[in-house]
Amino acid sequence: MDQSILNRAKPFIYNNARLLDRRKYEFYFEGGSKERVIEALRAYQNPDGGFGNALEPDIRCPNSQPVPIEMALMVMDQMDDFDPRMIDGVIRYLKEITLPDGGFPFVFRSASEYPHAPWWAAQQDDQPSINPTGRILGLLYKQKTRTDIFQEGWFLKNVAYVWSVVENTQPHGYHDAVHWISFLQHTPEQERAGKIWLIFDEWVNRSRIIERNPKAEGYVHKVLDWAPTRDSYMSKFMTDADFAEHVQVLIRDQQEDGGWSINWPAVSSGGEAEWRGSITIDRLLTLRSFGMI
Repeated sequence: MDQSILNRAKPFIYNNARLLDRRKYEFYFEGGSKERVIEALRAYQNPDGGFGNALEPDIRCPNSQPVPIEMALMVMDQMDDFDPRMIDGVIRYLKEITLPDGGFPFVFRSASEYPHAPWWAAQQDDQPSINPTGRILGLLYKQKTRTDIFQEGWFLKNVAYVWSVVENTQPHGYHDAVHWISFLQHTPEQERAGKIWLIFDEWVNRSRIIERNPKAEGYVHKVLDWAPTRDSYMSKFMTDADFAEHVQVLIRDQQEDGGWSINWPAVSSGGEAEWRGSITIDRLLTLRSFGMI
């Protein structure tokens, strides 16, 4: 265990990270409360129940967007605290944005009215996308705050959309695959999911989508992106040697200022600082899960 990793990261977090990520650091490493994390998250929720306000740092608009909903659910899941008031808003918003044949869009055109990364641009608002629909549904299945929604029409319509995707297509890279994983892990239809897991595993082996070179540059997804903890679903595709090598490189990748860098073009210096704060928390949690801090 190397305490210096944490000692270097702490000032970076307090100098650069958002309040949300500072609260997460306090929770994970300083005995802070999950309630303070949830209160920091609440500031990103809009009156319509959705989330925006650059919770996804590359979408700078204040308007609610689908992906920030996914990110908010992920924070609540990490805290094991699906706040009832927050979840009620999420459900209200998702009902409104469910498309006629199910699914949520990747992003709405309103994102383009404000600074944004080029991939957060849409020509229309009526195209469903497995990203972020899959993980949104997976996390809604996981929470126990509002289980009554599972039989509501809007929810079932979205479930049908996701099944149509996973049973008739293949993932288009990492960002699709994580949504397949979340949905298949948490759907109550586990027998049906079992058949898809076989297809998914075959795709992983065939596609060689896991970047096993720990020093690869550019926008790639390496071993610890796919399996940030030993109990991650994708760990089955990794060897002990893979993990050992990537953990050591991850340690060396800590920057002089104590944080970790992003591997894509930043939309702004502010957005980069916000992303780096978030990613630094993730890297620390990965290193802790492998016994390095």
